[in-house]
Amino acid sequence: MQDYHYWLIAGLALCTAEMLSGTFFLLVLGIAALAGAATGWLGGGLWLQTCIAVLLAVVGVIWVHHYRHRLQVSALPSFDIGQPVSFEQWVSQSDGMARVNYRGTTWDARVSCEQSPVAGNILFIQSVEGNLLCVSDVKP
Repeated sequence: MQDYHYWLIAGLALCTAEMLSGTFFLLVLGIAALAGAATGWLGGGLWLQTCIAVLLAVVGVIWVHHYRHRLQVSALPSFDIGQPVSFEQWVSQSDGMARVNYRGTTWDARVSCEQSPVAGNILFIQSVEGNLLCVSDVKP
């Protein structure tokens, strides 16, 4: 069996396994292995086959990683924006930090209102920064 037969078997196996995972990483590795097989079939030596396969695998994995990261970054905005919260108490009024009740739980919040809210006032979520709610008396 010649070298390119091993590349061909590995490439087909990786492309088949990709159908079960759906991550595209195995597809890239399978295509890289098939490129190594094509290089061997065209007469390239084992070192050239390996270099072509490794180069395509590295470039392909980096491309898939950036593609998937770009899709995650452009995800939908938070469903919490615009939802009402109940003001509970100030933690630091000078810093605008307070505790609010949202969905039955107390949350830390940064308050930006024209008038200082008192306990029980209804505020609205403007944005979410990690576990910190940014709230205001104006609905977005």
